[in-house]
Amino acid sequence: MRIPLKSEGEMAAMRESCRLAAEVLAAVAEAVAPGVTTGELDLLARRLIAERKARPSFLGYRGFPAAMCISVNDEVIHGIPGKRVVRPGDVVSLDVGVLKDGFHGDCATTVMVGVVDPDVIRLVEATRRALAAAVAAAGPGVCLSDVSHAVQSIVEAAGCSVVRDFVGHGVGRELHEDPQVPNYGKPGRGPVLRPGMTLAIEPMVNLGSGGVDVLGDGWTVVTRDGKPSAHFEHTVAVLGGGAEVLTRA
Repeated sequence: MRIPLKSEGEMAAMRESCRLAAEVLAAVAEAVAPGVTTGELDLLARRLIAERKARPSFLGYRGFPAAMCISVNDEVIHGIPGKRVVRPGDVVSLDVGVLKDGFHGDCATTVMVGVVDPDVIRLVEATRRALAAAVAAAGPGVCLSDVSHAVQSIVEAAGCSVVRDFVGHGVGRELHEDPQVPNYGKPGRGPVLRPGMTLAIEPMVNLGSGGVDVLGDGWTVVTRDGKPSAHFEHTVAVLGGGAEVLTRA
């Protein structure tokens, strides 16, 4: 495994691509509302990315047909935007990547649309807190599995389940680089984090079991039991003094 380390100049480029990704994600999240289609949200993302003289990381990646992954309710990740209409009570996960000057920024959030179900609120808030705990655990000299364990601990304490079939990843010149970043595991294992590493940390959490399936479109991942899922993601840089969230809006 070769984990790329970014130079100061490369880290500056990462900060810019990640800043743009965070801006786009925040604007699209603000536009999520009853009556809006997922396709309209994707078109908004495309326009915002183009205005920033950047490119969508996802569009055309291994044949993916959209600028964003938009996953609703029991869809975990990789949902393809289209004619689906957002309705009250939906949980909408938004995942965007932006390519600028040769570097990718990658981030995700989950929006609750008039959700009143306390179990769904517990799911989304646990996923949000799991990402925060993972970021807090990251830093130079820390084992990668310490970050993974932080996610798992928060999620399972909230009575939810980590998705194990899909993981976070390194990110930089390539959208997916080494290392893989699982959302589970025992602490004190795996590669030791070093300054210059940039990681996409992304808890994917189910309200029910952690089992998932891929639909016939070859992309959309759904919960096996049909219960809701949530997804949050930041691109995080490991620096000499700790970890920096590059995709904070």
